[in-house]
Amino acid sequence: QVHLVESGGGLVQAGGSLRLSCAVSGGIFSINAVGWYRQAPGNRRELVAFITDANTTIYADSVKGRFIISSTNAKNTLYLQMNDLKSEDTGVYYCGADTYEARYWGQGTQVTVST
Repeated sequence: QVHLVESGGGLVQAGGSLRLSCAVSGGIFSINAVGWYRQAPGNRRELVAFITDANTTIYADSVKGRFIISSTNAKNTLYLQMNDLKSEDTGVYYCGADTYEARYWGQGTQVTVST
């Protein structure tokens, strides 16, 4: 069982920055990939960025060059550095972890970008 807890969301002006954190506990060694997803009101949850256990990173086109995903060496904390935020980045951001058996989710953290 993998347990994920996000933090770091908030209200920020367009052009500003935020750093999200995700505390990972439980079956860390069973995780193949971990990432950030977001969901805006009325929209489906979408991938923002993820990192594999081989440290390969993938970003959504909409955040390339602005967001950076990283994790600690112990893989017990995942970060998302978000720069040059835009109004369309507003949404609930979720941390998600994949094992061979399942995908686990955190409870989410709200990010609101004001213009």
